[in-house]
Amino acid sequence: MKNFLTFLLVIGLLFNCNRNKSVITDKSTSDSLSYFLSLPDSQAIPLNKRLIYNKKALSIIEKQINDSSYNNNLYVVANNYYKLGQNQDLIRTIKRLEINAIERKDSINIAKVYNLRGNQNINEGKNDSAYYYLLKSEKLFLKLNDSLNLGKNYIDKAFVQLYENDFSGCELSSIQALNYYKNFDVKQKEYDAYNLIGICSNELKDYDNALSYHKKALILVNKYEIIKRSKAHFKSSSLNNIGYVYQNLNNYKEAILNYNTALLDEKLLQESPYIYSTIIDNLAYSKFKLNDYAKLPDLFYEALKIRKENGMKSAQVLSKIHLSEFYAHLKDTINSKKFANEALKDSKQTRVSGDLLLSLKQLSLVDYKNSATYSKEYIRISDSLQVEERKAKDKFARIAFETDEIILEKDKLAEQNRSLLYFFIGTLFVGLLLFVIRTQRAKNRELLLKQQQQKVNEEIYNLMISQQAIIEDNRVKEKKRIAQELHDGVLGRLFGARLNLDSLNKFKDEESINNRFKYLSELKNIEQDIREISHDLNREKYVLINNFVAIVTNLLEEQRNSFVAGVTSTIDENIKWEVLSNTVKINLYRILQESLQNINKYANAKNINILFKTDNESVFLTITDDGTGFDASTKKKGIGLQNMVSRTSECNGTFDVKSQKGRGTSIKVVIPLINIPATSDEKL
Repeated sequence: MKNFLTFLLVIGLLFNCNRNKSVITDKSTSDSLSYFLSLPDSQAIPLNKRLIYNKKALSIIEKQINDSSYNNNLYVVANNYYKLGQNQDLIRTIKRLEINAIERKDSINIAKVYNLRGNQNINEGKNDSAYYYLLKSEKLFLKLNDSLNLGKNYIDKAFVQLYENDFSGCELSSIQALNYYKNFDVKQKEYDAYNLIGICSNELKDYDNALSYHKKALILVNKYEIIKRSKAHFKSSSLNNIGYVYQNLNNYKEAILNYNTALLDEKLLQESPYIYSTIIDNLAYSKFKLNDYAKLPDLFYEALKIRKENGMKSAQVLSKIHLSEFYAHLKDTINSKKFANEALKDSKQTRVSGDLLLSLKQLSLVDYKNSATYSKEYIRISDSLQVEERKAKDKFARIAFETDEIILEKDKLAEQNRSLLYFFIGTLFVGLLLFVIRTQRAKNRELLLKQQQQKVNEEIYNLMISQQAIIEDNRVKEKKRIAQELHDGVLGRLFGARLNLDSLNKFKDEESINNRFKYLSELKNIEQDIREISHDLNREKYVLINNFVAIVTNLLEEQRNSFVAGVTSTIDENIKWEVLSNTVKINLYRILQESLQNINKYANAKNINILFKTDNESVFLTITDDGTGFDASTKKKGIGLQNMVSRTSECNGTFDVKSQKGRGTSIKVVIPLINIPATSDEKL
């Protein structure tokens, strides 16, 4: 009897999936995803069309962006395939959803996938696999604190335990489901839990508890229209369950009262032939127990006929056992044995252990000749079933333990991975920190070296300037001394000689006169030449006076003496060197010096042209050679060029280099005269 009740509950749950859906007509005008997702749930649409609509929904989802709604929609499609009984499509969709949910770490849909896999295995009779996946989904739902889905998962788990005759476990799972449902308005789900607890209590012979929960389920049906109007006929089902408990209590009158009340449902036979046949078979059996033979055995035969027409194999076994009992009571041994043997034959085909035990028990009672054989077989199978039930309980406990172990190992592995990740991140951070510190120190050292180099350059230049100034000062002094000596000494004596000769004018002879004028003219010429020499020596020509120009001249002279390349230089006399600071002059000198070094090292030039000029706003330095050149657009700048660029930037100037392979190189430096006034002590 428990088997038919279990099947009855399954029918109820399947109908429950559709309770909130309104009838949707086939509207070709709608093309939205939500429309196609909702159509497969409509009982008003033929099965083949519902399958088509679900496939259309799947094709739309496949074109969507893989975001959070993608997995949710894919789950609805998979759930529709489950409800429509399309196992292969369900498996394919579940695999796709599982892979995608794991990749996106979508825990809620991973849990739903495991629940679907569990239900799929329930349908295939793989209860151990079903229990395994339901446990996995349970763990995830617990972590997510998803009470509603946890309740559903516990109901599914209760079904597996019921099928494996683990009635205590089924009852516990159903109670847990109720605890999670209490905060939600899900009366239909509460009904399922009450019904399961009632069935399990009945099987455990706790009839008072069974009646209590079946009556709670009936109260929900009577109170809420959404349950009462369901085509699953939950009211009739609950009345039958209550009647069956009374029947087990041998209170057949109360049982008949509930059965007759259940049969008041006019659409019961049409919409739920299984429930109808169960009720009239139970009604017939209770009437038989009360020796009320009105409509007997017609009710038994009516139930058997409905069950044959609808392919209810296990239910047929129960009908034939009841008929065997009925005819045995009437001393009709032939019919009694006939139906008992048919029941045994059918039970061997259904392979339902409960049916087989009932058939053997009935045959042992009616077939006196073979009673001992049937009794032994009954005891053997009963003992075997008890062992199998214990094994099933142990198996579920083992699966739960192994699942917990796997989850624990997974958590440990995840913790280890996190620790490794933290260690790696910490090591990387320390490494980066050390690298930054080392780089910063290197930059600081480089900056310090540059500052020291600049200071040394200043000192060197100042020494060069000082040395050149001393040389020039001594040269000027020497020139003045010579000029003074010429002016005061030689010119004075010559002037006296001219006066003495002038006295010769007293002689009037022609020869004296001619000689006198000749000497006087010569003395005048000597005087003029000496005066001009004196003036030239005393006049400070700009190029010689300017120390920077002298330093540059010395550099170029050294270049001419040390290297093969010829050097041509032009220095604009209009350049106001006194306006430029020592820093600018140092940088110009170093740029020129670095350029000459690069030409000597790499260019193999024959001619070098140096040009200093001005436009009264800027000073231009151009250095050109006819050497091998290089590709200025792609070649990485060397340290020498970088230094020249850096020195130019310090003077707020611009640096430009043009070069081509085989066509020489041209460097142009432009230093503005404005915004860089020299201080009084910097002027040369």
